[in-house]
Amino acid sequence: MSAVDYYNKNAQIFFDSTFQVDMHSLYEPFLKYLSVQATILDLGCGSGRDTLAFKNKGFQVDAIDYSVEMVARARGLTGLDVQQLSFYELNAIEKYDGVWACASLLHCERDKLPVVLKKIIDALKPNGVLYMSFKYGNTDREKERRKFTDLDEEQAHALLKSFNNILLLQQWITIDKRIDRTEEWLNILIQKRSA
Repeated sequence: MSAVDYYNKNAQIFFDSTFQVDMHSLYEPFLKYLSVQATILDLGCGSGRDTLAFKNKGFQVDAIDYSVEMVARARGLTGLDVQQLSFYELNAIEKYDGVWACASLLHCERDKLPVVLKKIIDALKPNGVLYMSFKYGNTDREKERRKFTDLDEEQAHALLKSFNNILLLQQWITIDKRIDRTEEWLNILIQKRSA
């Protein structure tokens, strides 16, 4: 079973366990770089929780997820036309002021992370910002039939150093925001340099 199969099969359980989680402490570092009416892409939006939060704050939000079932729930929650799309298929050029990739790129195969990151950077306008989060660790593993690419500081540095058009704004570790979890997350905030 792939990650997308898992989310299609367990969409309601995943939705119920995530859509009310308070993420404001993670929104703050990201949103402070965005002006009012900025355009945001929620990349791998899951339940649509963050999409809705950004919409309610007045931002223009596009959202994508690869799971058909999650897309349906995110559309229902947000009232937006959430698209069924993989991050591998992203091909926007300088369209977004911000890209929010919360707990989504951890399903990207490690050897494809540089390619996907380049796609995201290409999708950002100059001075645009990207937030991404990974479970903290340094292994590739499988849990509940989903593959995870964990990341630590050293691996994050290796990933980012191949791009000369980005600036690392902030990198920090947090504990899972869900009440029944204690996992650590590596949060990364980067900015695309203007040409």
